[in-house]
Amino acid sequence: MRLSNLADYAVVTMSAAARHCGGGRTSASELASETGLPVPTVQKLVSKLTAAGLLRSTRGAGGGLQLARPAAAISLADIIEAVEGPIALTSCVDAERHDCVLEGSCKVQPHWPIVNTALRGALADVSLVQLARTEEMA
Repeated sequence: MRLSNLADYAVVTMSAAARHCGGGRTSASELASETGLPVPTVQKLVSKLTAAGLLRSTRGAGGGLQLARPAAAISLADIIEAVEGPIALTSCVDAERHDCVLEGSCKVQPHWPIVNTALRGALADVSLVQLARTEEMA
């Protein structure tokens, strides 16, 4: 399993934004400069992260970006879901999708929600505070 580049960049962008907590607002350009990501990519991410309620954008003088909630209340799962949608290893858990040839006969399908819940739980246990730390982890 691997995150998409956009989800990875969202984590990087949110980590940079979290390091501005208490220091005022920041901008997409500033986050792009700090992270090394292209400005258009950060702007796209800011739009998705704002729509998901993770960032707050204020226009005008003194405006800019800031976390919409405390960093401790934002998880890795929240960030990934803001970009990728619900965390699921297979599409068969989505009642709207019917693209699996084993649909109706698969003996494993009933167990995927348990796996997906465990995966989401593990990602939810990692807070943005942890991700924003600048010291090396052992």
